[in-house]
Amino acid sequence: MSAPLILAIPSKGRLKEQVDDWLADCGLPVRASGGERGYAARLDDLPGVEIRLLAAGEVAAALFAGEAHLGVTGEDLLREFAGDLEDGVLLLQALGFGRADLVVAAPKSWIDVAIMADVDEVAHLYLARTGRRLRVATKYLAQTRAFFARHGIADYRIVESGGATEGAPAAGAAELVADITSTGATLAANGLKALDDGLMLSSQAQLAASLSAPWDEGRLDLARSLARILEARARALGAVSLAWPPEADEVARAAVAAYALPGSRPPPFGALVASADTFAAVEKLASRGVGGVSVARPTYLFEASSPAIDALAARVRRRA
Repeated sequence: MSAPLILAIPSKGRLKEQVDDWLADCGLPVRASGGERGYAARLDDLPGVEIRLLAAGEVAAALFAGEAHLGVTGEDLLREFAGDLEDGVLLLQALGFGRADLVVAAPKSWIDVAIMADVDEVAHLYLARTGRRLRVATKYLAQTRAFFARHGIADYRIVESGGATEGAPAAGAAELVADITSTGATLAANGLKALDDGLMLSSQAQLAASLSAPWDEGRLDLARSLARILEARARALGAVSLAWPPEADEVARAAVAAYALPGSRPPPFGALVASADTFAAVEKLASRGVGGVSVARPTYLFEASSPAIDALAARVRRRA
């Protein structure tokens, strides 16, 4: 029996629920091993895949350490863990959930501070008046340093946050924060505002691959099988299948040619179009006298290969 492919996913919280729901929707429900409190699980239809349940930050650590082949966690955590993301992991698929923005925020009372250039000016004045550097509370040290450097701001110091970062200014522990936010409500409740150009990263959950894990052809084949399913489901969610009477095929194909999904293989007497174009395509068919059109939502749209895993295979073979 070949060695397993290790997939690390979050063990708790909202992100765990979203990952579980996503995999179940793809037809790959996660089955816990050793009871609900266990830290291992499996995918019934892919017996070679071993699930590791870790904290979201530990998923990132496992990928960079080569202890997991694949993992699902927030892009913010992946980018914070290593300065050069692309050297340690390969992002395979953005998953569309777990969305949050990493932003720089200032007190609302700072009415003259709206952009990072204003922060630079305030930082100079603060240092001249107090002899101390402006404090920025954050858990995202690497990304904050890089962002402030891109804006040419040097007169500040980072206060590493171990708790609720957004409360640091009110507690007198910092003047600014660099923190993750989904709606901005928590920042507002703490008297803070995101700067107009203070967006550091628009993050979401990512399926990522470790470039330092022990890959072999068997594990790459398992990864390809898994990716085909996940990619096929993602394609299907964005598409609908139109079907029309055989006798109208020539007219119908010409009518919806502009709406056909690029690279798609149309079904006999039908076409695949983006979900958002459904009604426009049906109207175009009707304008050409084509009736009896049915619309169905495919469950999966499979392709023969997985471009993401092909890119992964090329990277790990170059490293070998």
